[in-house]
Amino acid sequence: MTKKVIVVGSGFGGLASALRLKAKGYDVTLIEKHPDLGGRARVFKKGNFIYDGGPTVITAPYLFEELFSLFNKKISDYVEIVPLNLWYRFVFDDGKTFDYSGNEKSMEKEIKKFSNKDFKGYNELVNFTEKIFNKGFTDLSDKPFNNLSFMLKQVPALLKLKSYKSVYKLVSNFISSEKLRRVFSMHPLLVGGNPFTTTSIYTLILFLEKKWGIHYSMGGTGKVVKALEKLMLEEGIKIIKASEVTEIITENKSVKSVKINNSKIIECNYVVCNSDPPNVYKNLIKSKNNYGFLFKQKMKRMDYSMGLFVYYFGSKKQYKDVAHHTIYFGKTYEKHLEKIFENKILSEDISYYLHRPSATDPNMAPDGQDAFYVLVPVPNNLSNINWSNEGERFKNLILDKMNKSVLPDIKKNVVNDFYLTPDYFEKDLATLHGSGFSIQPKFSQSAYFRFHNQSEIFENLYFVGAGTHPGAGMPGVISSAKVLDKIL
Repeated sequence: MTKKVIVVGSGFGGLASALRLKAKGYDVTLIEKHPDLGGRARVFKKGNFIYDGGPTVITAPYLFEELFSLFNKKISDYVEIVPLNLWYRFVFDDGKTFDYSGNEKSMEKEIKKFSNKDFKGYNELVNFTEKIFNKGFTDLSDKPFNNLSFMLKQVPALLKLKSYKSVYKLVSNFISSEKLRRVFSMHPLLVGGNPFTTTSIYTLILFLEKKWGIHYSMGGTGKVVKALEKLMLEEGIKIIKASEVTEIITENKSVKSVKINNSKIIECNYVVCNSDPPNVYKNLIKSKNNYGFLFKQKMKRMDYSMGLFVYYFGSKKQYKDVAHHTIYFGKTYEKHLEKIFENKILSEDISYYLHRPSATDPNMAPDGQDAFYVLVPVPNNLSNINWSNEGERFKNLILDKMNKSVLPDIKKNVVNDFYLTPDYFEKDLATLHGSGFSIQPKFSQSAYFRFHNQSEIFENLYFVGAGTHPGAGMPGVISSAKVLDKIL
């Protein structure tokens, strides 16, 4: 008999897992609580505006191509993915800008605006991050870290690559300008980490961008979700939408079935969770008799990523000079991040990421208008911030900051808007404490020390997505499905 797999959740990790397991001959059913697929990559349509819900930066597009090639199909027949020339525009609070791209001549010019000697340091940094990339991504991103001996074998190489340093510390070894240190150390924020505490292994993102560039899917990231959904249906994967898995039913050390909407039970041989592991272990598994002392301690000691405040808005004015991706830095950097990650308090001195897809794809907004979202790191819900009270005030603070910097006059041009707070991540996306990216990517929470791809407790329960190995971000969650491919 064909073994039956239930995949819970339809973020990119879940979609990739369903396809990989189908290609291996399993009977696959994917269950999604929302009426649409995508998880964090859901699409919101409001009026004539289309907003990508979350992930917008596509790196390593070959990982998507692989999923189609499993069935001898081409991704280009399903979705158009295009490279961007300008990757990010960084804007500082004093008005200075840095255009970040894969063009060496342009990068030399941009770096020398801030420091002549740092161009040499930048090249040395890139060379060092290539070594980290070769080990951390090429060698290990698709390998399971389910046993300690495999982890211990990696330690000498990781120490040689200075994995004990933080991303900011490593970057500072090569770069002297404080502004450039911010530019080249910000990548952990894209996967839920503080550059001052995230292991320097994550500087591999810097080289990953350099190797494959940064891409965009025409029509938004949601078009990639639609392309994968179409492929799944063509290949006979069953998709159940608008159905929430409310319990994973276990017996001894085995998963027997899942309960949907507190009523219907579906039996299976394996469950693959593309859902936040700490939330699954705390809330979806009712019997915790098998949780040993060490596992309970692991659950207690975890540090969670920051929360996200995401403000989506249309503008009746078009901002033709604004880049596709803009990152704005407030006055402070380390202190600001300390407030978010450690002290869990809201800061007035915000930094933000502004997404303007209509820079590349005018169809995302009505003629002569612009669609935007702005993403602001905030404390997660361990802060006890009451977002019902704070949401509107914080939205206006963001509008005020953008009005004075990147988007002049935006306050009088907004025509269509809404926002999501950490409450959305906790309630709608079922992440513990409303974290934006599950657990933080510290060294003590990486590889073997993350939640394992094959459950530490139940033999036929598996995890993919942000909270397991190798971690958050599109390449990470899609690679977690490659780990699954090796162990199931």
